[in-house]
Amino acid sequence: MSKNFELLYQAGKAAEMLHADVEPAEPAALPEVSTSVAALQIDGMARDEVSKLVHRLFFLPGPEAPRHVVFAGTEPGHGCSWMCAHVGEVLASQTTGSVCLVDCNPYSSSLHREFGMENHHGLSDALAGDDAVRGYAKQTARHNLWLVSCGSSRETTERLLTSDRMRARMSQLRAQFDYVLMDVASLNTCNHGMVLGGLADGVVLVLKANSARRDSARENIQQLQASNVNVLGAVLNQRTFPIPQRIYKRL
Repeated sequence: MSKNFELLYQAGKAAEMLHADVEPAEPAALPEVSTSVAALQIDGMARDEVSKLVHRLFFLPGPEAPRHVVFAGTEPGHGCSWMCAHVGEVLASQTTGSVCLVDCNPYSSSLHREFGMENHHGLSDALAGDDAVRGYAKQTARHNLWLVSCGSSRETTERLLTSDRMRARMSQLRAQFDYVLMDVASLNTCNHGMVLGGLADGVVLVLKANSARRDSARENIQQLQASNVNVLGAVLNQRTFPIPQRIYKRL
């Protein structure tokens, strides 16, 4: 039996996880992509763990709970888009506030495929155009969950993603939605996560079990912290547990 991920640490505990030895194993297959415009389906232990992550991130007491979060993998292929999409779906199911997912990965845009949507009239168009940013957000099957896809022009997104224009669009998104979750390219691909993370409430790192390299992850965390980017936590994706579900639920 497996659960898709577990929250490894909260802010201030990043280094502890990276010193543990990990036994090598075959990485698990990525979840299948949704093919229709419908609420994302996630059941059993996976949904339980997503729900725990949502509560630890967004439902902290007091005014300091983050509302604008960047999800970034340390390397490509760690399931960052899947994680961002499902955290957004579960968050929207547990709050009356509006939630907006934003695909900021021009190298591998995939959030739209998670919801069975097309990738057009999205972020690249918002960066090049002058219409209100909410006009580029598409409503999903869940009434309070919206998606801004990466858009039709990879070149525009890549060129303007760290510009003042993007800063303005981020401010507008934050003003018009209660929660904004951004999916960015892996940290070893470009500096988008570093820049956008500094403008958000913080970054959640996504690591793939039995695949993520500790040295690379540790270096990414140090770079984020040196740039005064708030590291909210890390998620270990696709970790397997040889424990039957009926026993796991009692732990």
